[in-house]
Amino acid sequence: MSLEIIGPGFGRTGTNSLKIALEHLGFGPCHHMFEVRDNPELLADWEALARGGTVDWDKVFAGYRSQVDWPGARYWRELAAHYPEAKVVLTVRDPDEWFDSAMATIVPFVQARGQHPAQHPNAMAEMAYELVVRQVFDDRVTDRAHATRIFRDHIAAVQAEIPAERLLTYDLREGWEPLCAFLGVDVPDVPFPVTNTSRQFHEEEWKDQEAPS
Repeated sequence: MSLEIIGPGFGRTGTNSLKIALEHLGFGPCHHMFEVRDNPELLADWEALARGGTVDWDKVFAGYRSQVDWPGARYWRELAAHYPEAKVVLTVRDPDEWFDSAMATIVPFVQARGQHPAQHPNAMAEMAYELVVRQVFDDRVTDRAHATRIFRDHIAAVQAEIPAERLLTYDLREGWEPLCAFLGVDVPDVPFPVTNTSRQFHEEEWKDQEAPS
């Protein structure tokens, strides 16, 4: 199995809703940061990348038909080249709304690395700090002007480098129709999933992770 869909959109652009939507449409399982959260054995490859190493992408995504969110989005160029037949769905939202959402969810989680009650979330936070906060945002993710500029530049880069026929720039408020048309599947007779609000992020984040005894 190889990836059929690549999602280069930053976290907090509706990536979990897109994950659920893609799985409903038959493009699952879909890789997302929550997969790394729930399957600790997946973390080692991302830690290797954070240290500057290389990985076998087919091993990293073994069993997955699609990918969205961090940490995969960090390597969208590499994935687009490795899976040349995969379609690319770029999730977007208002940059300031994205920044506010990230500051309420992802950023505090990463900033608390070393202080979480269990080893796995601490290790994930360290990985996310290196791959995202430092490498993508130059360790300036809390600087609104800088972070939103990176956000806009990222969207522009994906749109410039991925051929138009291979790319859907997607605001999830548009619902099923543009996504299904792009993927060539029927529109399902269910509401489009709306999940992982900032409140839900904190309620669900690590509810199953226990502190070490």
